Amino acid sequence: MMAQLPLAVLLGSAASFDDLRRRHVANWINLSGLGVGLAYHTWHGGPAGLAWSAFGAAVGFAVFLVLYCLGGMGAGDLKLAAAFGALLGPANMLLAALLAAPIGAVMAALCLAWRWQVRAIPYAPALSLGAWLALVGRG
Repeated sequence: MMAQLPLAVLLGSAASFDDLRRRHVANWINLSGLGVGLAYHTWHGGPAGLAWSAFGAAVGFAVFLVLYCLGGMGAGDLKLAAAFGALLGPANMLLAALLAAPIGAVMAALCLAWRWQVRAIPYAPALSLGAWLALVGRG
């Protein structure tokens, strides 16, 4: 499990940097994360690991799909959730989503408090921190 943490840190750092700098998470970051998650779990668990990782990706995607459809999240963040899901697995992805929600709310409150004129907050840092905390907490 802890071997996933450096991979999650790398994925989250790249996505957060890109989201903060460009307000966009590049597809190559998300696809790399998805591929690494699927490959990691296939290597360690064979076909069952692949299925578990793919289910994690589906959970990550599904959890945030409603927010995306309502315009509350960008497509890059949605794809990042799927990539984290492939790496973390279904249960840890659900935990990561629950942890990311209050982190994102604090980020939004800070934007309002400092009267930053932003159309939307970059959600990759909140999602990344939620994923890291989920992995560390389940270590």
